[in-house]
Amino acid sequence: MGVGVVLIRRAIALAIALVVIVFITGVIMSATGYDTMVIKAIIETEIRALRQQLSQKPGMSSEQIEEIIRKHKEFLIEFYGLNKPWYYRVFRVVQTVLTLKLGNSTTEEVCAVGGLPAPCRVSDLVLAVLPRTIIMLTIAEIICAAIALPIGPWLAYRRGSIADRCAITYAALFNAVPVWWLAMIFIFVLGYSLKIAPVNYRGIASALATFWKDPLMNFIQILWYSYVPITVVVISFLGSWLYYTRSMVIRIVSEDFVWAAKARGLPEKLIVRRYILRVAAPPIVTYTILSLAGSIGGFIITESVFDWPGMGTLYYQAIFNADAPVLVGLVFITTLVYIAARFVLEVLYILLDPRVRIS
Repeated sequence: MGVGVVLIRRAIALAIALVVIVFITGVIMSATGYDTMVIKAIIETEIRALRQQLSQKPGMSSEQIEEIIRKHKEFLIEFYGLNKPWYYRVFRVVQTVLTLKLGNSTTEEVCAVGGLPAPCRVSDLVLAVLPRTIIMLTIAEIICAAIALPIGPWLAYRRGSIADRCAITYAALFNAVPVWWLAMIFIFVLGYSLKIAPVNYRGIASALATFWKDPLMNFIQILWYSYVPITVVVISFLGSWLYYTRSMVIRIVSEDFVWAAKARGLPEKLIVRRYILRVAAPPIVTYTILSLAGSIGGFIITESVFDWPGMGTLYYQAIFNADAPVLVGLVFITTLVYIAARFVLEVLYILLDPRVRIS
C-alpha cells in the first residue's frame, strides 16, 4: 500500500474522530440544559441593549417599545432554537464549531482572562490566551525533551551507574512533588525573599499584547515574567521525561537481537544507532509529540498560583461561569491540536518504521 493512501486513510479516521468528539460535547451541553442557560443570558443581554437604544429615540411610546422588544425576543428565541427540543440544537452547535464560527462570550470574567471587553469572540479569546500557555508550558516541554532525549538513552546504556541512580532518585522525588507546590516555593524564595523574580505574573498579558510596539523591551519583559514558571515546569517534568526515555531504551537493550549484535563484535556506536535508537524512536517520538500537544490545555492550579492568564485559567472561568460557547471552543481547539499531533505521528511512523504502511 502506498504512503499517500495510508496517510489519506489516517486523515479520514482522525477527521471522523474530531467530528464525533465535537458532537458528543454538543450533546452534553444541550442535553444537560447548559446551553439553554447561556442562550437565555445572551437573549437578555441583547434585549437590554435594544431597550436602551429604543428609549433614546424621541416620539416612541412605551407600548411601541414593548411591542418591538416582544417581536425581537420571539425572533431571538427562534434564531437560537430555544423553542425546539435540545437535540435540534446539537447539530447547530456541531456545524458552527466545525466551520470555526465559535460564537461569542458574554461573560465579563471569561473575556477578562484574554484582556478583552465583553462580549468578545471566542476565537479572539483563544488567540489571546494561547500564546501565554505556549510560553509557560510548551516551551518547558520542549526544554525537557531537548535534555531527556539524548541523556535518557545514555543512562539506559549505563544502567546501574551513579548517574543512572541519581536520575532515578530525581524522577521519584519530583514525581511526588506537585507542580503548584513547587511554584509557591519558587515565588516565596525568588520573589518575596530574594526579590529576583516577580510575585505577580499577570503582566505577561500586556507584554504580549503590545509586543510589536517595542519588541526589545517587551521581549525582556516576557523573559522576566516567564523564566520562573518555565523553570518550575522543567524541574517538575524532567524526571518523568528521563525515566520514560530510559525505560524504553532499557527494554530494547535487553532484547536478543541486541545481544546477538554484541556477540558478533559490532561497534558500540553502530549497535546504539542501528539496533537500539532506531527501535526506540517510535514510542519516544509518540511521547514527545503527545506531550507537546497536551501542554496546550494548560494547568488550572499552577496557573492560579502564578496568576498566569493562560488556557487553564480560561477553562476554569468558562466552567465556573457556565460559558458554553467558550467551553465548546476550547474542547474543539484542544481536540484539533491533538488530531494534528496524531497526523504528524502517522507521518513520522512511516518515516521511522515503514512496516506501519501495511496496517
